[in-house]
Amino acid sequence: MVCLTKSRSLSDSSRTMRIRHRTKVQHHSKPISKIHFIFIFLLLIFTPRVDSSWWYIWALGARVICDNIPGLVNKQRQLCQRHPDLMQSIGEGAKEWIKECQHQFRNHRWNCSTLDRDHTVFGRVMLRSSREAAFVYAISSAGVVYAITRACSQGELKICNCDGQKRGQASDDRGNFDWGGCSDNINYGIKFAKAFVDARERMVKDARALMNLHNNRCGLNSSHSDAGLITPSSGHRQHFRINTLSPLTSAPGSEALYEAGVQVSRVSGSCSLRTCWLAMADFRRTGDYLRKKYNTAIEVTMNQDGTGFMVADKDFKGSTKNELVYVENSPDYCLTDRPAGSLGTAGRVCNKSSRGTDGCEVMCCGRGYDTMRVKRVTKCECKFKWCCAVECQDCEDLVDVHTCKPHKRPDWLDIT
Repeated sequence: MVCLTKSRSLSDSSRTMRIRHRTKVQHHSKPISKIHFIFIFLLLIFTPRVDSSWWYIWALGARVICDNIPGLVNKQRQLCQRHPDLMQSIGEGAKEWIKECQHQFRNHRWNCSTLDRDHTVFGRVMLRSSREAAFVYAISSAGVVYAITRACSQGELKICNCDGQKRGQASDDRGNFDWGGCSDNINYGIKFAKAFVDARERMVKDARALMNLHNNRCGLNSSHSDAGLITPSSGHRQHFRINTLSPLTSAPGSEALYEAGVQVSRVSGSCSLRTCWLAMADFRRTGDYLRKKYNTAIEVTMNQDGTGFMVADKDFKGSTKNELVYVENSPDYCLTDRPAGSLGTAGRVCNKSSRGTDGCEVMCCGRGYDTMRVKRVTKCECKFKWCCAVECQDCEDLVDVHTCKPHKRPDWLDIT
C-alpha cells in the first residue's frame, strides 16, 4: 500500500577582580602582568578546545536571541536572524532529541548525559570522534527536520506550511484516493536543516568535519521501514514497507518515516472514497532506527586526498552510505575520566537480574553494587466512577534499588 510512507569574554566578576588586583599591587603590575600573560598563553596551548554548539539552543527556551547563542558560526547566525521563529522550533526540537538520546542509552554505560550551564551540552566526550559522537550528530540533525516539519504543518511558521504537492488524485494498489488534509512538508524541513546543521562542518576540511557531515546526512535521511496506515473510521492499522526517493541524494534506498492518515467515506456497500495525507511518525521510531545504526557503526579513516573515507577493516565489502561512521574508539566509560569526558558508572542504577547492558555485572564493570531498600508509592486498586473519573489508592511498597560501587583506589595511592 503506497498511500504514504516514511518515518515519521571577561565576566563581571573577573573584571571586578582585575580592578581590585590593579588597585592593591599597582607597583608590581609589570612583572605580574608578564607572568599572567605567560600563564594564559601556556593554558591556551596545552588545553584542548571544546567548541560550543548550536545544541545549546535547547537550554535557552523562549530566550533565543541570535547574537547571544553560543556556538553559532556566521552562516547559522544569519539564518537565525532571518528566521527567528524557526530557532524557537529548533530549540523545542532539541529538547526532544536529547530526551530521545537519553532514552535510547538509558541502559548504556554512556547514557547521553548533559552538563548544566555547559555550552557544549555533552562536555568533552564529543571531542572524540567516537560512535557516540556519530549518534549525537545524526539524531540532532533528525531532530531539526522533525521540529521544523512539525512547526510548518501546525501553522507556527510564516515561511512554510503543508506540502503543496500533495493535491489532487493519486492511486495505489488498493485503488484511487484523493490527497487531502495537511501533509507534512518534510522537504522544507530537510532543506533548512541541512543548511543549518552543516554550516560549521563546511568551514573546515578534516576527518572530523567529514565524519560529522556524513552522520548529519544519515540523520536527515533517518527512517524506519515500517510505517502504519491508519484508517480512523475503523481503527484498523495495516503495516507495509515502502521505499522513497531520497531528497538529498536523488537515489533510491533512503526510506522515509511517515504515517499515513486515511479517512474513508463509504458511499455504498462495496464502494468507498478515500482521502489520504502524510504525517511524520513518532520520533521514537527515528531514535530506534539510529540506535540500530549505532550498534553497526563502521570505523573509517580519511583517504589520502582528504575528500572522503576508507573503511578501516579491509575485509569490509558493504557500503557506508547509509551507515553511521566513526574515526576513534570510544573511551572507557567505566571510570571517571574528565579529559575524555567520561563520567563513569559509579552510583548508576543497575538491574541485578539482567545479563544485558543494564545488568549490574556489565553496568558496574565488575566492581560490584550496593543495595538500598526504598519506599515506592504507586497507584493501585483503581476503580471507575460514573461519570467519568478513575479513583485510585496510593499503595506503598518496599523495593531494592541496586547502584554501582565506586572505583576502588589502589592501596599504594593512600601511602604517604
